[in-house]
Amino acid sequence: MAALAQQAARLWGFAPDQIRLAARRENIVWRAEDGSGAFALRLHRPGYRNAAQLLSELRWMDALVQGGLNVPRPVPSRAGTLVEAVGDTLVDLLTWLPGRPIGMQGQLDVTDRVGLCCNLGALLARLHDISDGWTPPPDFSRPAWDRAGLLGDRPLWGPFWDNPGLTAAQRATLLAARAKADAHLAAIEPGLDYGLIHADALSENILIHDDALSLIDFDDGGWGFRDFDLATFLMRFLPAPDYPALRAALLAGYAKRRAVDPGALDLFILLRALTYPGWIIPRLHEPGGDARSARAIHTALPLAEAYLATP
Repeated sequence: MAALAQQAARLWGFAPDQIRLAARRENIVWRAEDGSGAFALRLHRPGYRNAAQLLSELRWMDALVQGGLNVPRPVPSRAGTLVEAVGDTLVDLLTWLPGRPIGMQGQLDVTDRVGLCCNLGALLARLHDISDGWTPPPDFSRPAWDRAGLLGDRPLWGPFWDNPGLTAAQRATLLAARAKADAHLAAIEPGLDYGLIHADALSENILIHDDALSLIDFDDGGWGFRDFDLATFLMRFLPAPDYPALRAALLAGYAKRRAVDPGALDLFILLRALTYPGWIIPRLHEPGGDARSARAIHTALPLAEAYLATP
């Protein structure tokens, strides 16, 4: 992998000693540094996104930067291209934002948790506002977290009801929740705010620097319901004792754009939880895959059961 990264780095003019491994997640990220600053060299998981989708992501991010949002800025290669290919691996380069994640795996490593959530709500509102004011090019191609992408026969992150860790009874529960949620979403869909969303606003993807927040990792960003962005963040904090306060603060910050219907938000928290048992299926062979699958099921099932128990 180091040889692949070095080959990719040369496309932007970096020498092998100017890069180092920074993160091995959905994509493999290397930190590249030269006299002009620090950058994130992303080696994308083969087959997850095509070149057109990545180029669309980068153009959108550039529009957000132009709109004043603090997100990474795409950097063209020496050939003037935003997306390059090294074998079957697609590569791009982004500016490296200062700061640290606000937390990891559902934790908030900050003193003022409520204040942070209020600021995050305002940041997501700005993201949505700037996105609405931008006209994507005709060839713009990003995934759609719409009703089909969440609950259809081929959801974006896979058929969550087919996770091999489910018992027959658990599978039946998720299928029943899927059917009820599909009808529910179809009924309220006309009144929902829909547009470009980040779709992965986890604490790991939110940086804090000098009390200012910024967003990274737009890999799953695309078209979707705006409440889904709020639900993605909140789902991880459902067990927290101060969850009601965190939720209220997030919505208060976001209310500068519009109020959020509590019932719709609860539905999207369920839908967010349902995506993870599907997401992990093709990754079960990776280190920790079984444990991550078990956690995803453990989170989704109680929400599905509670949802089915409501009128």
